[in-house]
Amino acid sequence: MAKKKRYTTSFGSPVDDDQNSVTAGDPGPVLLQDVHLVHKLAHFNRERIPERVVHAKGAGAFGYLEVTHDLSKYTKAKFLSKVGKKTDLFVRFSTVGGEKGSADAERDPRGFAVKIYTEEGNYDLVMNNTPVFFIRDPMKFPDFIHTQKRNPATNTKDPDMFWDFLSLTPESIHQVTILFSDRGTPKTHRHMNGYSGHTYKWYNDQGEYWWVKYHFKTAQRIQNFTRQEAEIMKGKDPDHATRDLYDAIERGDYPAWNVEVQIMPPEDAEKYRFNIFDITKVWPHGDYPVKPLGRMVLNRNPTNYFADVEQSAFCPGNFVPGIAASPDKMLQGRIFSYHDAHRYRLGANYEQLPINAPKGPVHNYQRDGFMRREETSGHPNYWPNSMGGPEPDPTTAEPQFEVTGKVGRHAYSHPNDDFIQPRALYEKVMTDSDRDHLIGNIVDHLGNAKKEIQLRQTAIFYRVHPEYGTRVAKGLKLDITEVKRLAKQHK
Repeated sequence: MAKKKRYTTSFGSPVDDDQNSVTAGDPGPVLLQDVHLVHKLAHFNRERIPERVVHAKGAGAFGYLEVTHDLSKYTKAKFLSKVGKKTDLFVRFSTVGGEKGSADAERDPRGFAVKIYTEEGNYDLVMNNTPVFFIRDPMKFPDFIHTQKRNPATNTKDPDMFWDFLSLTPESIHQVTILFSDRGTPKTHRHMNGYSGHTYKWYNDQGEYWWVKYHFKTAQRIQNFTRQEAEIMKGKDPDHATRDLYDAIERGDYPAWNVEVQIMPPEDAEKYRFNIFDITKVWPHGDYPVKPLGRMVLNRNPTNYFADVEQSAFCPGNFVPGIAASPDKMLQGRIFSYHDAHRYRLGANYEQLPINAPKGPVHNYQRDGFMRREETSGHPNYWPNSMGGPEPDPTTAEPQFEVTGKVGRHAYSHPNDDFIQPRALYEKVMTDSDRDHLIGNIVDHLGNAKKEIQLRQTAIFYRVHPEYGTRVAKGLKLDITEVKRLAKQHK
């Protein structure tokens, strides 16, 4: 037999006995001086870090992004600089509203977060499997998420909370229509797309810039569960998608996605028929066709789920030169909120954990804090200094763009309403079968809410399309005359 490894404490000291506590005689009592026992019990008490407040249930894998088409005239990001260039990455898929132990087949948007380890630092794309979101202002986010969680009195999921908020937030209707189609229950993580939703800024060395949206299209083709199939899978195997991703990679069936972008010149933004910074809206492909960029392949499983998947931390504010934020309100809020959530959940130095750490060197003046790993002794901890410390590089600055207006809390004022795009989705994109499933899924869920909430939400469906509202009203046995009255009243 090979020589056995010696059991040690976490500090490397050998352990003489891991079965019997140190006691004062037989049978005891136990002595506090048993350092191994105390450390073992104390560590056990801390094995669970705080659960993510959203995206708690997830699965992840390593892979790479390969550039297949040259779009370098739009961005100076080095990882996109030439065809054939490959960059390592890590991806975490997740459900949004459920707890860590929830089922993979729940009706829920899916998180699709990508951490790209570029030579200029980490670039994070924090996406979903839907191209739009429920709200467009970060002020509403905590309230929205509260409605997707448990009732604080009953500690159960509450359809009244869920639909009350949505029925009072008409901007949500585009996402609601997608969520209650079969796209709300993807068959696996491998069989869904990822969308940035947010608009980002790309810029080049000449100081030119463009507005950009990302699309990751599954090479496995989209596959979804029906409501009935999802219900069966939740009971049969709550971890089916987590298992599927791991098993596919283990057998060498590496999942892949084709990466595409929509690119808009800045002069188009002000006169475009939709607000391009509103995450409840898409840019129709007829206006701005997608351009192929690259291919993402996942080819390696984590060897330690906690270290890699549970401790992975993404933020849409992690940019590299050539890519920057846009004035999208939700993006602006997320740029703060994500880093702050990770500092609470993982600690002030969470970016030094191996899964989150960049591949290249890090030079800054941050010091100390819990779990500090980087060695910075002998260097100044302030800027400016004359000790040869790292200094800012003004050549990496993004191009400026003009903003105007009065400071205040401004209500949304774009002339296009929130019903045009979901109307096109219902009327022109969905098939008869898609619409049948949509109505059935809504009736099944909304039917558990109070009648007054059913009426208010069905009036929003009616404003999207009369047939849409009428069919939901019929399924819920609502008075269609009252639905029409409410729809007209709120125009």
